[in-house]
Amino acid sequence: MDTEKTDQKKCSPEKDLITELLTKPASFIREFIEDQLEKTRKLTMIGVALSAEKNIDRLLDMIIEEAKNFTNAEGGTLYTMSDDGKELRFAVVLSSPLNIHMGGTSGEITWKPVLLTNTDGSPNYSNVSAYAALSGEIVNIPDVYDAEGFNFEGTRKFDKKNGYRSKSMLVVPMRNHENDIIAVLQLLNAHDISTGEVVPFSIKSCQMTESLASQAAIALTNNRLIHGLENLLESFIKSIAAAIDEKSPYTGGHVKRVAGLTMNIAKKINASTEGAYANTRFNEDEMKELRLAAWLHDVGKITTPEYIVDKATKLETICDRIDLLKTRFEVLKRDRIIELLRKRIEQGILPGEDKAVFEDRNFIEKIGEDLTFLTGVNDGSKFMTDEMVNRVKEIGGRQWNEGGELKPVLTHDEIRNLNINSGTLLEDERNIINNHARVTHKMLSQLPFPKKLGHVPYYAAAHHEKLDGSGYPLGLKGDQLPLQSRILALADVFEALTAKDRPYKKGKTLSEAIKILKFMAKNKHIDPELLDLFIKEQIYLDYAREELALQQIDLDKIEL
Repeated sequence: MDTEKTDQKKCSPEKDLITELLTKPASFIREFIEDQLEKTRKLTMIGVALSAEKNIDRLLDMIIEEAKNFTNAEGGTLYTMSDDGKELRFAVVLSSPLNIHMGGTSGEITWKPVLLTNTDGSPNYSNVSAYAALSGEIVNIPDVYDAEGFNFEGTRKFDKKNGYRSKSMLVVPMRNHENDIIAVLQLLNAHDISTGEVVPFSIKSCQMTESLASQAAIALTNNRLIHGLENLLESFIKSIAAAIDEKSPYTGGHVKRVAGLTMNIAKKINASTEGAYANTRFNEDEMKELRLAAWLHDVGKITTPEYIVDKATKLETICDRIDLLKTRFEVLKRDRIIELLRKRIEQGILPGEDKAVFEDRNFIEKIGEDLTFLTGVNDGSKFMTDEMVNRVKEIGGRQWNEGGELKPVLTHDEIRNLNINSGTLLEDERNIINNHARVTHKMLSQLPFPKKLGHVPYYAAAHHEKLDGSGYPLGLKGDQLPLQSRILALADVFEALTAKDRPYKKGKTLSEAIKILKFMAKNKHIDPELLDLFIKEQIYLDYAREELALQQIDLDKIEL
């Protein structure tokens, strides 16, 4: 290590400061102590402010701004260490004389990072910030143009281009609680308060900046840890939601679409300047809380059997039992033909002598017609009339031969399923699906969400509640339903109505979906004021352009 660097890195020994003070009069010492107390008080206040800042970009700005003000510096640079520890990245660059503010809240800096090693793999001690990061030492340079051992060629070029003169520099490494260097703070051109001249950074500035850097490192580490945990939580939640969507090939993407639509509605509410939501604003934490609730609203479906979630036809369980019916009906036809052949042969009539053996058309045609009828009602798209219900029962009373044993051609369970009035679900199956909302609350309420996310379980579980109290699982109504749950309910209903990936129904067009939503709003199933915003701000159209098939976007038929 160069001697020049070793000399420049020192703030000045503590004992030299004590020796100097002993030569001063009592009044000077008193002023010095008062000044130190004031500096300590300011440092404490800065530490509190740093710890309280949650936004990482504002925190980065605050670190360098407070250090700059604390030392009467003209500007400086804050570097952060890369995750692999191989480079320093520009986080914030400030210069008051040049009116420069880059990084932090001003956006990402695109300058190339400072590498900590040379091309031959040796440590990059020629760059002053890299040196501080590698050695862990403070560097205090009175004049960078006269400094030995460091390469300030880039600084000179910057000065020439901007008509500036860099002079005094203080470079302080920032360590976390594990003593790892996570950042480097570089300050430029300290000023003498009385004369305004650029002067070297004083012993006091050096020592207090070192203390400030230590507090800033703690605040930065805590901030990163909190953000890291929040990102981990959100990523984990999205992974669970994706797994639930993947559980059913027919509802893949449902949770993602509902979450996106929910947040678009919330953003429109935040932007409202008139109407019902002119004075309603969701803060950052409330938006995050709603977003997580939207991603988790169907987490209870993790306990719902796949064959119910995916029940595309009335007879579907693990497989569609309509195929079993087709087999039985083929056996019925075969047995009928065999029986006719047997009787004719017993009567001494050969098949070639009498075509009537194959001509019992009424019976065979009736079997075909009945099978076509059952196949039709199996898809769940038609409402079952009394006549249709009775016909299913009549067909079910017919018998077929299974291994020598006569059995009904339709089982009791098959008759029950085929006679579902509308859709494909039995009442007990619908109850199982509806129970996912209760399971959602049960699962989420056991998780230790932080206070600012404490409503996530409630919002998520209430997305099937209705304003008139006819929803589930708790039958909440009116003011019992917070706005967040109402938003989520509207998003969930609209997505379900227009979804083009459901096997048991065709996705509604925009005009059909909005007509249904208006009917639901009139009957207090969804929030009328929320629907007004949804239509007025054309949120439905933004969603349609992203998610719906072209033939579903029938704008000319929408009645607003």
